[in-house]
Amino acid sequence: MNVHERKMLDILRQGREEFGVVAAKAEFEAEGTRTDELLRLLEIANKADVGLALKIGGCEAIRDLLEAKQFGVRYIIAPMVETPYALSKYIAAKGKIYSDLEREDVTFLFNVETSTAFDNIEAMVELSAKNPGCDGVVFGRVDFSGSLGLGREGIETEQVTSAGEAVARLCKDHGLEFVVGGAVSSDALVSLRRFNNVHLDRFETRKVVFKAAALGEKNLPDALRQAVHFELLWLLNKRDYYGLMHHEDQTRIQMLESRWKVLEQG
Repeated sequence: MNVHERKMLDILRQGREEFGVVAAKAEFEAEGTRTDELLRLLEIANKADVGLALKIGGCEAIRDLLEAKQFGVRYIIAPMVETPYALSKYIAAKGKIYSDLEREDVTFLFNVETSTAFDNIEAMVELSAKNPGCDGVVFGRVDFSGSLGLGREGIETEQVTSAGEAVARLCKDHGLEFVVGGAVSSDALVSLRRFNNVHLDRFETRKVVFKAAALGEKNLPDALRQAVHFELLWLLNKRDYYGLMHHEDQTRIQMLESRWKVLEQG
């Protein structure tokens, strides 16, 4: 492990021991995580004794589900599930890849992140509560706020928070998990505590997933800052990795370019 990765490992270990960190997080969707990047993050998570949460590319992303199964992903999240039909495709897809026994080791969640999904939430929660179904919902506040035309500035508004509380209440009533993501920082603590008063299992930053019980820790703002540091280290590590790949061929490229100019002139 390099310097960046060792620092990331220390952050996850401390987070697990002191703040209820349960997983690191990657995305095949918006983040576009590549397989080699995922393997590096998986090694760090395994050494820190935490799980890995993975947002796949869509409700029927079979190849993503196959890789998630191969790498032992703990939490799988399907994005942009806006209708009961889309949710049924996700349920069917995971049923193709995971056996009944294998599904016991994985938590399958879907994102509620648009006003359309919110309009259909009752039917989707009812479908999730059936067998086969899903284990719970991730309320994606950034995209949800954007879908309402409020932009990122509207994340902490009453409109967004009360919608999250409504989803949390439905999940509680149907025995499903409720997770909150999207711009989770110290500014979000008031809203997170409101969700927790209804029903909350976990909350997540871009790269780190916390148990809801972490909301009771007085040093949680420090942990959230460390989660930002973890993401920064991840990006620095990614930059250095691909920079090294670029530079290792640079000398030969220059040699071949020079040789080609000679051949071309001949």
